[in-house]
Amino acid sequence: MKLSQLKAFLAAKENLNIELPDGNSVPAHFHVTEVGEVSRTFVDCGGTLRRERVANLQLWSATDYDHRLHPEKLVHIVELAEKQLGLADLPVEVEYQGPDSIVRYDLEAVDGKLLLTGKQTACLALEACGLPAKKSVNLFNLISSSGACTPGGGCC
Repeated sequence: MKLSQLKAFLAAKENLNIELPDGNSVPAHFHVTEVGEVSRTFVDCGGTLRRERVANLQLWSATDYDHRLHPEKLVHIVELAEKQLGLADLPVEVEYQGPDSIVRYDLEAVDGKLLLTGKQTACLALEACGLPAKKSVNLFNLISSSGACTPGGGCC
């Protein structure tokens, strides 16, 4: 989700509900403590220089249980960051306190709520890693001539 998509989503909402990957909700009394831009410049294992830029929102749950961040207030906070930081329409990343450390999540809108989704790591230079390429198998070739699987026929 990009910043523009987040703002459009929030503009249509009366309440803010954010769900963690495990199905639990971020407590309704959370704060957005930071909105910023995070830039990363790195070299992958194949020697390619790469750059990554994201808009980062940091969420924090405090003990002020009566606090509620309304969607229009979050839009205002995002717009302040866009203006003061010259923030582009970047993909949104969310930081939230996990059990042991801050965890970074991607953000998606699904069924009227915002979902924090897990980020995954992957090799960006598979051709340089020496890993075998994935083989494609045409499943059509596995069907027996009669169109049905038979015991010992190798189709399943």
